[in-house]
Amino acid sequence: MRIMFKENKKVMAENISSGSSNRIVAETKFRGDIISKTDFRIDGEVEGNFQTSGKLVVGKTGIIKGIITCENADIEGKIEGTLRVNSMLSLKSTALVEGEVFTDKLSIEPGAVFNVSCTMKNVNTPLNNEKIADKAIK
Repeated sequence: MRIMFKENKKVMAENISSGSSNRIVAETKFRGDIISKTDFRIDGEVEGNFQTSGKLVVGKTGIIKGIITCENADIEGKIEGTLRVNSMLSLKSTALVEGEVFTDKLSIEPGAVFNVSCTMKNVNTPLNNEKIADKAIK
């Protein structure tokens, strides 16, 4: 019986992790790098590099300072630094983004603050090519 219980428990853990997302709640501060393969919601404060192959959601109280890489992003809070979104970046009316942005598609609601240098590229084009091309021209 113990073996079956352990096996069932293991299967449950696998099922829970495959469809879940991560979250940093409001009034939580985190310093350091985060790497995740699932969707992530931030309502607290993160200082450091952030990477997910899923979707990033930054709630109204969320703040991220650092280098951010994700597949898609919905931003309601504050971003300071470099934001690299492989597909769709959506800024809600309460969003404040400052720094550099690299994305394929961009949606900005009226009221959002977007103080950035922005590069829009095809997802399949490496983002570092623009710096190489700039040096070749000079």
